[in-house]
Amino acid sequence: MEKKLNFTSQALNQINKITIGDDKKFFRITVQGGGCSGFKYNFGFDSKTNDDDVIFDKAIIDKSSLEIISGSEVDFKREMIGESFVINNPKATASCGCGLSFSV
Repeated sequence: MEKKLNFTSQALNQINKITIGDDKKFFRITVQGGGCSGFKYNFGFDSKTNDDDVIFDKAIIDKSSLEIISGSEVDFKREMIGESFVINNPKATASCGCGLSFSV
């Protein structure tokens, strides 16, 4: 089974905007245990890739995290309360109000 993530054009535009001018800067997505629903999404930056990373242009994710969110869509939303990356995960059976915590 192929592990994949889909990125909306808004997410790709924002990732390119925040990594522009730095060929060694990546947008890193990770999934960690914790949060109020079991797992939580973390977004950050990294200047290097690891052996277990999967690269999606300027975004990287480790294979363990990708296993949990494979088939998801990464989006970037601008709302009145602010801007944020959002992951629409079809495997999530529950999530909390903040949208960063989920269970599978």
